[in-house]
Amino acid sequence: MNDMRELLDETVERAARFLDSLPERRVAAARTAQELVPALGGELPRKGLPAADILARLDEIGVQGVVASAGPRYFGFVTGGALPASLVASWLAAAWDQNAFSEVSSPVGAAVEQVAMRWVLEALDLPADAGAAFVTGATMANFTALAAARRAVLLAHGHDVDRQGLQGAPEIMVVVGEHAHATLFKALGMLGLGRDRVSRVPVDGQGRMRADALPDLEGPAIVCTQAGNVNSGALDPVGAVCDAVRSDDVWVHVDGAFGLWARASSRFGDLAAGVERADSWATDAHKWLNVPYDSGLAMVRDADALRGAMSVHADYLPDRIHRDPYEFTPETSRRMRGVEIWAAIASLGRDGIEELVEHNCLQARRFAAGLRDAGWEILADVVLNQVLVAFGDDRATADVIEGVQRDGTCWCGGTSWHGRTAMRISVSSWATTGNDVERSLAAILRVAEDVRARAGAQG
Repeated sequence: MNDMRELLDETVERAARFLDSLPERRVAAARTAQELVPALGGELPRKGLPAADILARLDEIGVQGVVASAGPRYFGFVTGGALPASLVASWLAAAWDQNAFSEVSSPVGAAVEQVAMRWVLEALDLPADAGAAFVTGATMANFTALAAARRAVLLAHGHDVDRQGLQGAPEIMVVVGEHAHATLFKALGMLGLGRDRVSRVPVDGQGRMRADALPDLEGPAIVCTQAGNVNSGALDPVGAVCDAVRSDDVWVHVDGAFGLWARASSRFGDLAAGVERADSWATDAHKWLNVPYDSGLAMVRDADALRGAMSVHADYLPDRIHRDPYEFTPETSRRMRGVEIWAAIASLGRDGIEELVEHNCLQARRFAAGLRDAGWEILADVVLNQVLVAFGDDRATADVIEGVQRDGTCWCGGTSWHGRTAMRISVSSWATTGNDVERSLAAILRVAEDVRARAGAQG
């Protein structure tokens, strides 16, 4: 145990040094994966190394491939940082090493999930009696919620898909917006509903599904809406979609990986009005709630529909006393994932969640204003935390994105918006300050001017 204590102390020291470096650290990784592979290992070693040597190698070599996404100037992929309370909770839970599949295997795992689930539903103003599953992220949250949807709409037609499979089942009509996220199609594929067997609904100029363009919804059917377009941040009119559903065999799902958290804000909550009327919701906690990877939530209005799709039976499993996590999740054995969410909400409270969301949204507006004032084109309304900007033609914009990533002051990614190349700036970290925004804005503008000057010299 003395050796273990020394190892943990050394881990804390190395981790603290890394965290201390984040405010000034170059955001892009120093080395690529292919550069790190030979340094991290050649042939399988015949004899193992001491744990302290492994820790040192990982810290000294592996850290060269770390992207500073936990820091204050990472604006790619809607990635949040890790709140201090959620980080230390994750560390302690890792030491406990709980298999949180059941109350019997981990009473604390079951307890923190119950409390965290209740707090999330309250913070998002969703039905308090909804069922919830703590999963790896929005991809699995969509999969889990849509599995419940598949079960429910087919049971309405007398077909038990969990026992009988899809063979002989009535065809399910799946409706998605033209800008639905790629991972939604991945979930549909895994469920046997087909990535290409969907009815696509046109969107407006901001990427919102047009409720007036919905097809005739004859069940069994699932309508997949979106709260938070991955590029523009815009939210589909979920309430209007629900108005169009008048049948028990039509299910409305909301993919709300980050945009669902707008409901925690009194200032931006109206953008998500009507979302509470849907049948299921998916969201990430490692985005706007700022907990460590990986962490997502699937929430289903009818808890029995979720339990029916996810439950498992075996002689060796304990008899259920209360709510057992394995009845609601795709996994059986699983880490104590709910603890980071519990710790984050316990540290923030309702007011802190609202402040985090609103602060990031206002920071996004500052980015947009600074870029627009410099003469660059903002391509979509800034409704939440997403900014889309073009720096002239597609080639120039791509050059600016590459230059910003190479510069290292901040990190922003590229995307395509209505056929144009764009830089996407996603602001979602608790650690981002006003000074970080100004430093990043100055770096982006400096790179953009350099690109324009080079283009002018070549022309």
